[in-house]
Amino acid sequence: MLLFKKKFLPAIRQGRKIQTIRLWKFRRMKPGQRSYIPGAGYIRITAVDEVQLDQLTDEDARPDGFDTADQLRAEIARLYPKQLAEGHKAYRIVFHLLPPEEQKK
Repeated sequence: MLLFKKKFLPAIRQGRKIQTIRLWKFRRMKPGQRSYIPGAGYIRITAVDEVQLDQLTDEDARPDGFDTADQLRAEIARLYPKQLAEGHKAYRIVFHLLPPEEQKK
């Protein structure tokens, strides 16, 4: 299960937010995995890649729902101060919302 702040749910449901960056000690998801986002529905993970936060570009930030990489980094710092301090790795999870016929499977 992937949890998101309520402000991101409309963009996920509309297919505008198709990735998220998470800070973990180790990779927790893998491509092909089916997962669930409360308030949005079931998703299929298409990629999970380790990324360097300081190397993210504005182009990297847009599928995450941000206009700039600086905005994305600021949100990550706000959401994950403890994980950043502990040196957790950053992972980009790319996903797509499953169509209604696949939501019940």
